[in-house]
Amino acid sequence: MSQLSFGADFGDQPESFDEGNPTYRVGELAQLLNDTLRRTFLDGVWVRGEIQGYTVRGPHAYFRLVEDDGEGKAVLNVQFFAPAQQRLRPILAKHRLRLADGLNVRIHGHLDFFAGSGQLGLKMGGIDPRFTLGDLAQQRTEVVRRLVASGLYDANRGRRLAAVPLRIGVVTSLDGAAWADFRDELRRSALGFQVVVADVRVQGEFAVEEISAAVAALGRRSDLDVVVLIRGGGARSELATFDHERIAVAVATCPLPVFTGLGHETDTSVADEVAHRAVKTPTACATALVEVVRRFVERSEDAWRGIGRGAARHVERAEQRLDDVAHRIHGRTIAAVERGGERLDQRVDRLRRGTVAAQRGAERRLDDAAAALSRAPLRLASEARHLDQHHARVRLLDPVNTLARGWSITRTADGTTVRDAAQLRPGQSVVTTFAAGSATSTVEETRP
Repeated sequence: MSQLSFGADFGDQPESFDEGNPTYRVGELAQLLNDTLRRTFLDGVWVRGEIQGYTVRGPHAYFRLVEDDGEGKAVLNVQFFAPAQQRLRPILAKHRLRLADGLNVRIHGHLDFFAGSGQLGLKMGGIDPRFTLGDLAQQRTEVVRRLVASGLYDANRGRRLAAVPLRIGVVTSLDGAAWADFRDELRRSALGFQVVVADVRVQGEFAVEEISAAVAALGRRSDLDVVVLIRGGGARSELATFDHERIAVAVATCPLPVFTGLGHETDTSVADEVAHRAVKTPTACATALVEVVRRFVERSEDAWRGIGRGAARHVERAEQRLDDVAHRIHGRTIAAVERGGERLDQRVDRLRRGTVAAQRGAERRLDDAAAALSRAPLRLASEARHLDQHHARVRLLDPVNTLARGWSITRTADGTTVRDAAQLRPGQSVVTTFAAGSATSTVEETRP
């Protein structure tokens, strides 16, 4: 490779700037780097980190593998081409993993320096699913440990479930099959459920924030009996959303009981562990609520049947007692009527005898009265003479007759009769009444 000498034209140069150090074209350097990488990492390299910026373009996928150790961030670009995807799809499906942002992975690939962008990348060709599953399990264990330490692990199980939980708040994605399965199961029950739905994303970047906020919001409502958190089956890496501590805390601290139906029958998340009740699928979650209501209905019907049977027994015993009382009343009434008849006969007999005696006494008194009346004229004549004598005496004492014989009556102006001269004083007016008329005069002098 030829090398020009610039020393004569530019004066002193660094010691390294000499013909002994080769100069590469960019393409040559890129090729040299790739050759060096292939010789150094002949069998490829295993790298672990967190997936960020997972993007699908056509048949290929691209993402960044990131590590942040607190002192700085290290980033490696990864290309996941279609042939590698095809080859790894059975492995990912077996372990129910799906690559997505936030997933910690250990992947295998070959390093490649791409001259077109000047960036070092890794062409992914393999993955260690046990690493990812172990990391998810470790994270889950840490979340559970913190919930137990804070006393929240059993908090929601202590909530009292309503006897008839007909008012349900549902946190799910309306676009998924989980909601349709849950809703259809409730409809088939023909019970009067009332449902309020919070439509959220159940996977991806914003899923944790939306789910935890929806659980908290529904839990504060006074018109609900229970909150239900459901989603359909999926990859374990996607269901790991429900192992997140924020969602677990929202479920544990929810004022209402929370039922969960997440994923497949073999899946159990931290949200399941802290919920009031966890069932395997969204359909099973609806079935569980239907069974609670039906058990209440059955208990109510049994109670009503028991009340009916008890009432029938009470009525039967009451009718028997009533018959007994009626028989006793009947016998006592007949005896009372018979005794009353006897007493009535006795009283009629006494009344008959008393009537005869009373009639005889009345006849005697009538005879006596008739005899007295025959003597009445003589007594009346005597009484008439006595009355005439009293009349003559009264006539003599009448003031009119006295006045006619020359007497008079003197009264003061206020009508007081003057019987003594001491009652009068000079200048006082007096009225004198005669047999015919009266005269008013003034007192000039009084003498005793």
